[in-house]
Amino acid sequence: MTSSDDGFPEDPAPREPTDHADDDRSTTERPAPGDRPRPRRLSSRVAYRNPWMTVREDRIERPAPGGGTPRPGIYAVVEKPHAAAVVPWDGTHLHLVGQFRYPLGAWSWEFPQGAVHGEDATPEQIARAELREETGFEAGRMQRLADLAFAPGMADQTFTAWLASDLRAGAAQPEPEEQGMIVPCAVTVEQFDAMVDAGEIVDAATIATWFFARRVLVG
Repeated sequence: MTSSDDGFPEDPAPREPTDHADDDRSTTERPAPGDRPRPRRLSSRVAYRNPWMTVREDRIERPAPGGGTPRPGIYAVVEKPHAAAVVPWDGTHLHLVGQFRYPLGAWSWEFPQGAVHGEDATPEQIARAELREETGFEAGRMQRLADLAFAPGMADQTFTAWLASDLRAGAAQPEPEEQGMIVPCAVTVEQFDAMVDAGEIVDAATIATWFFARRVLVG
């Protein structure tokens, strides 16, 4: 991927229009990549770093409406490595993991997900590692579903969504920080959908990954 003069990657080429492109819901055309407003990065500094993440603070200029004087500002960016979110499917049940999410101060049911820190790994290796760590499962088949972003307004972390099937059970191998903190739960498709509707599942990556997996499993 090439970079523009402001140091950011070039925007991807627009995808082909969907079947809904000509219906009444399509009222505004998407701008071409060259017409999309974007800030310009002037400088950057590391504000905080730990073994799992870096927080970067950039001085930026935002384009002014109508082409006037650019507006200065700052933007904080959380940097984390590429991750995976995995839907474990055994033919009748989806396998979730639950844990208390400290930033939310609440329990969260999720599909296994995470990143490999400090090591070079392919997207599939990351997915298999997270599946093994959090559930103990080894998958005979891994189907790549989509490439997504966790929180594009604040973080650069992307992830690949996977569907894992032909599962072989084993002992979970959580990282030291997660030992004794993760609880497994097997649910049917109907139970999973009910948990989403009831607000029991709020993790955006889990729901987004299920959007693609559901097309494969349910149609």
